Amino acid sequence: MARITLQNVSKSFGGDAGPWAVRDFSLDIDDGELVVFVGPSGCGKSTTLRMLAGLDEATSGTISIGGRDVTQLPPKDRNIAMVFQNYALYPQKTVYHNMAFGLRVRGEGKAEIDRRVRAAAASLDLGHLLERKPRQLSGGQMQRVALGRALVRNLDAFLLDEPLSNLDAKLRVKMREEIATLHARLNATMIFVTHDQVEAMTLGDRIVIMRDGLIQQAGKPLELYDRPANTFVAAFIGSPEMNLVEGQLVRESGKLSVRAGGLNLQLPEKAFSESEQDVVLGIRPEHISIADSSPVLMNVNLVEQIGAQTYVLGTISGHKFRAVLSRKDDVVPGQTIPVMLPKERIHLFTRSTGRTLRLA
Repeated sequence: MARITLQNVSKSFGGDAGPWAVRDFSLDIDDGELVVFVGPSGCGKSTTLRMLAGLDEATSGTISIGGRDVTQLPPKDRNIAMVFQNYALYPQKTVYHNMAFGLRVRGEGKAEIDRRVRAAAASLDLGHLLERKPRQLSGGQMQRVALGRALVRNLDAFLLDEPLSNLDAKLRVKMREEIATLHARLNATMIFVTHDQVEAMTLGDRIVIMRDGLIQQAGKPLELYDRPANTFVAAFIGSPEMNLVEGQLVRESGKLSVRAGGLNLQLPEKAFSESEQDVVLGIRPEHISIADSSPVLMNVNLVEQIGAQTYVLGTISGHKFRAVLSRKDDVVPGQTIPVMLPKERIHLFTRSTGRTLRLA
């Protein structure tokens, strides 16, 4: 496997004049790391992956894989494999021959092809399906065949472009677990593209969050969850998304607090920059709890029972908030409940740019 470096990589489908699909993308991916590119449709994540694969040419910047500058190399010379969303299997070929095809093209011997195909099939629980054709397989089995076709080769990196998006919810969870297990066993360098933040959080050693062709933040999953760089990351990571309310940063009687209409919350000292007064208050739904002694009241509008948890949608001082509570059978719409918004869990962002005001 290999280290991958993208330095100031940009892509425009209209030449130097733009518009830009990816802008000034710089990232180092360590040997054996699984990095997830995540973001909404059109953010540039798949375009970045295609530039890595050589399927799209970078407008500017450099790409290196295993210490080699591959920016101008065709896909066949980059020693990588790409697994697509639509599987891209040959319908007339068996599972065995789909997995063996790339090795045959490269002139590998029959015995070596057979050894590699059967080893990859065993690792993906495909051994009993080798004589079937794609039309005889389920969606999850076809996805495993697409992975197996990549695994049979001795590659520097695996690129996976939304490989689970065509699967139903239950099968996506199973395949997610299989990919994580496969990565741990192979210690392979992998880049996984998805629009699903749950997939990103559960799979990635690191996550790269993109928007409008730009990296918004890159880091370990819990770093992004605990310390989002801006309101976009704060709202994108976490399910349900973070509550965000416009307010004012004020200091009275020596104490720092954030005020949003009738809601006034004291803040921990030396946790936030006081450079701007117009702010956005953020708190995750799972950090709100019922507290009988709290003066903060939530008017309950909607209750969603999820089983182990209760989702409550309501208003606090006229502002919409969502809370995720441990199961509460006695919370009903129309009720007013006292809630705690712990100051240690509060996030602050500038209203003008959305960047975090949290100090290091």
